[in-house]
Amino acid sequence: MSQQPNSPLPPLTVGVCSWSLQVGSVEELKRLLGDLGTNATQIACGDPHHASWSEGDDMPEAARASGLTLTGAMLGFPGEDYTTPQTIQATGGFGDPATRPERLERLAWAIDRTLALGLTDLMLHAGFLPEAGDPGRKSMLDTLAKAGQMAAEKGVTLAFETGQETALLLRMTLDDLKSPNLKVNFDPANMLLYDMGDPIHAVEILGPDIRSVHVKDAIRPTIPGQWGQEVPLGQGQVDIPRFLRTLRAVGYTGPLVVEREVGNQAGRIADVRHGLDLIRRCLAEPVQPADATPGVHGSEKPRG
Repeated sequence: MSQQPNSPLPPLTVGVCSWSLQVGSVEELKRLLGDLGTNATQIACGDPHHASWSEGDDMPEAARASGLTLTGAMLGFPGEDYTTPQTIQATGGFGDPATRPERLERLAWAIDRTLALGLTDLMLHAGFLPEAGDPGRKSMLDTLAKAGQMAAEKGVTLAFETGQETALLLRMTLDDLKSPNLKVNFDPANMLLYDMGDPIHAVEILGPDIRSVHVKDAIRPTIPGQWGQEVPLGQGQVDIPRFLRTLRAVGYTGPLVVEREVGNQAGRIADVRHGLDLIRRCLAEPVQPADATPGVHGSEKPRG
């Protein structure tokens, strides 16, 4: 049987982001996940600019019939350009006022596709959040509130991916929006790739609103304004064992999905396999009370 709508996932379900495996069909996804020893996946909605499916509009039906455990859906917008931090700041999410209307339309499509998949969680990049006092902040928050309302009307939770801003700015934004269905898809590596603070401390700041987690590792950039480097789990600066301990210590019980966005398919599969093994070893270790001491794991770097 496939994962049924609204069925609770087992705590700390370990899976893989579908796009990390560079698959073209649900059948290929199921085969590769089976080879990796997991049945769980956060699945791409199917935007051709992010990750397309040979099943097209029939993908949700194929996914539900596949027996896979779907932990959530992921939306990518056409036109998002990750060439440099500057290009994604200009093109990511709802950041550009000129693209907001068409992207809200795309969001409406993705909300319906999420429901067609039997899911109620949709992940996406909100775009760079303006700081307090920025003249563009109000219109951006109005757009995010509209997105949250669209999702809430259909019983869907939106989870904004971390990375482009500090955890404190995202925390303030969620508090300002006061929308119970706006949550966080936590990616610790993104915070390093953008050089936006300490991901361990960020878990403590965002913990109650973390809905899902991309388990990914990275090294901070050595030159300001350039990308950091994504690396296999355990080889970067996240400190994956401590990251997982901290998540558990703050009470997180949602899915842990490995994401790998560098290399060819064979290389990604090897790195994902290594990552799954590392996560399972970490989850077998006990959590200590000291792992949930707020604010002791360093501080965020201010933007600028």
